[in-house]
Amino acid sequence: MTVIDSPEHRDALENQFGLADRVVDEAALANSVDRFRERGITLPTFAQLADPSSFDHAERVGDADHHGQDARNLWRVHWYNDLAGGRVDVPQHVVLPTELTGVESPIIVVFGDRFPMITAHKVLAAYSCLAPRVVTGQFDPTHHRAIWPSTGNYARGGIAISRIMASRGVAILPEGMSQERFDWLQRWCENPDEDVIRTFGTESNVKEIYDACNELAEDPGNFVLNQFSEFGNHLGHYTVTGRALGHAFETVRAELHASEGRDLHLAAFASATGSAGTIAAGDRLKDDYGARIVAVEALECPTMLENGYGEHNIQGIGDKHIPLIHNVMNTDVVCAISDVATDELDVLFNTDQGREYLSRSKGLSDQLIDALPHFGFSSICNTLAAIKTAKLLDLGPEDALITVATDGGELYPSERAKTLTRRYHDEYSHTDAAEAFGQHLGHVTTEHMIDMTEADRRRVFQLGYYTWVEQQGTPFELFEERRSQDFWRGLRRYVGVWDEMIDEFNQRVAEPAGR
Repeated sequence: MTVIDSPEHRDALENQFGLADRVVDEAALANSVDRFRERGITLPTFAQLADPSSFDHAERVGDADHHGQDARNLWRVHWYNDLAGGRVDVPQHVVLPTELTGVESPIIVVFGDRFPMITAHKVLAAYSCLAPRVVTGQFDPTHHRAIWPSTGNYARGGIAISRIMASRGVAILPEGMSQERFDWLQRWCENPDEDVIRTFGTESNVKEIYDACNELAEDPGNFVLNQFSEFGNHLGHYTVTGRALGHAFETVRAELHASEGRDLHLAAFASATGSAGTIAAGDRLKDDYGARIVAVEALECPTMLENGYGEHNIQGIGDKHIPLIHNVMNTDVVCAISDVATDELDVLFNTDQGREYLSRSKGLSDQLIDALPHFGFSSICNTLAAIKTAKLLDLGPEDALITVATDGGELYPSERAKTLTRRYHDEYSHTDAAEAFGQHLGHVTTEHMIDMTEADRRRVFQLGYYTWVEQQGTPFELFEERRSQDFWRGLRRYVGVWDEMIDEFNQRVAEPAGR
């Protein structure tokens, strides 16, 4: 951990990457305390979000509308919600059967659309980036605008978190994202004309987002929270998402052992990389269960697979670069999924004709069919990657795979309408449903995958050099230090430090003004 302890890199670590372990600006911290005291805002620790049974839901959340602009929703930024905003004992999930997946291995999908305000788990990433910046005195809600660069849900999560944490947020995202995202931002932003910045392109145009951030950063009142390089994003998912997924797996394992007398082991975790926040949960699952980590991207933009480029419609996963917070040297498999599959399965899962086909022709249960609309584009992508992984690794009925449904189909009606018009001329039939199922679920292959060697990992790791060192000014030594697992293990101490600082912050907020 020479870089972390090196004085010459403290400024970069604290300011560029969110790795402060001390109060950087006491005056800014005092402003935050005063603002939060005025608004009655308290912050959950990462430990509390990882294990929500450690606090009283009724006391912390009360009657807060889980879709509303209420600071009590900070205490819902975890995986233990139901669709109505209540708390559950186990993260809600579905176990996909062989009839749907074509593989014997159980595939566990944990639902992200139970998160508050944005119905997507990216609100956790946003909190994980902003909360440490507040309690270390780096972000001052009375002075700074929070800038949230994203290819999808992170920008919405950032707007939600900054709004209920009594500060102003700015969303930066490509103009080609779904209309539903922009409709939500219109409702939540204080000044949408100024606070929603649409950059050129779609998922593949991350460079244009960075350019907009760099321009905004010239104003000291703007504070950029770049999910691709904020290590709080990685640490929040390692701590909170990793534990939640492990809990879901343990629950399924216990249920199967009780009902069938067989044991499971967790063979793999699949996640589209996006900002590489969610995939950090795989590091936790590998530590706890030895699970392999599967990094997923769009076939139309095969950056990890082939050093490639292109455009696609699997919204929210980003491409044409390797995020700084992606622990590439701990990744085991790379898998690419086509947006043709995600577009067409989205129609299958969300139309009456598709649902009827799944019921009558494939024999899927009503309960499973009712769960499928909770799979958004990247959720379908993750599921297909898990199926391909089961085949690549020749996994059997004792081998479970786990993934996340990052958001639900409710975010994509406008995109679904485009697919129905473009692909099916607005007339979707039983035959169309059968063809979609047969092509994308009935004949899944292991094409477009890499079971990674050390040479493959080095190649993917080194793809990040141009973006982070040459373009974004990351210190070369820090970039290189990320090759070692000692670096990533060393990061985890920050979570405990931040939790102590959150507790101290809350104590100051609770004190009468002037003390």
